[in-house]
Amino acid sequence: MSLVALIRHAHSEANKNGILAGRTPGVGLSSDGMSQSHGLVTRLGVFDVKEIRTSPIERCVQTITPWKDSFPRRIRFVEDSDLQEVDYGKWTGRKISALSRLKAWETVQKKPSEMVFPDGEGLLAMQARAMKAIHRGLKSKGTGVLVVVSHGDVIKAILSSALGQPFDEFQRIVIDPASVTVIDFGGNKPRVLHMNDSQSHFEKTLTRSHSHRLLVGGGSGK
Repeated sequence: MSLVALIRHAHSEANKNGILAGRTPGVGLSSDGMSQSHGLVTRLGVFDVKEIRTSPIERCVQTITPWKDSFPRRIRFVEDSDLQEVDYGKWTGRKISALSRLKAWETVQKKPSEMVFPDGEGLLAMQARAMKAIHRGLKSKGTGVLVVVSHGDVIKAILSSALGQPFDEFQRIVIDPASVTVIDFGGNKPRVLHMNDSQSHFEKTLTRSHSHRLLVGGGSGK
């Protein structure tokens, strides 16, 4: 199966405090985030899973653990450093309200392909490594849905690639904490089936056979 379910980590203490956490260790989920992570048990449900491939950063692992632990079968669990948060360099740990006043903030918003964070990583390089992780997961052994847990900018970059967008348009995409995005990588071009969905239940979507998705003009409405 070629389906990938992308899950952003749930609401974190850094989100609560308006801080760009980046790769800072020890940043866990907020109380709201813990509720969101437990909500994923019901929202995701049970389906055929190839593996969970997650960022090794704590808030991502915390987010998916309740669902993984509730699952009736053992799931292969892979921590993939190519799915970790952007290395924001000297921006790490700073208030987003202060960063938004910097001249470089305009580059992040309008020309992200040109942004390399001071002593950190370039956003375009982040997209390249994230797509390597996706393709590794798709090529891994087994059948079923590839479940990927990562960070907002990383998921936006993967979606931008799937949509065939110029990377400088990736800020048009919004990815909320604990949201689910589903992409079908089968066929000639990837297709986005759900994006930034924080409400739906996904068990039926993720158990639907491939033939049910091959519909001229769009989905079945079911």
